[in-house]
Amino acid sequence: MHNEPIAPAEHDLTLRVVPMPADLNGNGDVFGGWVMAQVDIAGGIAAARRARGRVATVAVNAFQFKQPVSVGDVLSFFTRIESIGRTSITVHVEVIAARNPADPFVVKVTDATLTYVAIDREGHKRAVDAQT
Repeated sequence: MHNEPIAPAEHDLTLRVVPMPADLNGNGDVFGGWVMAQVDIAGGIAAARRARGRVATVAVNAFQFKQPVSVGDVLSFFTRIESIGRTSITVHVEVIAARNPADPFVVKVTDATLTYVAIDREGHKRAVDAQT
């Protein structure tokens, strides 16, 4: 097993975070909504970099929880731009948890695809630059 998460093919490490006890649900696992918010942040960072400016989330196209997330897990959010439209950017996000520092191992906990739209200062759609 690896001590550090290895990036999925063609993904970039965009965000790394550790959930805290305040992020737990009633079952003692990290609340799914907290994980979803972190995925949206990571996807938004990748989309904003590509759009070279503001973006807004317009769709969560797919979201699958594969493993629960626990306090103490170090979550790594890896992103890949899947497609670019005239004003939109679709981002794939994979979340890997590094667990158990005494005997480290990593697991994939979440997989999601989100679409963002590039917006101007007034919040209106704007074209995404065709350059990469």
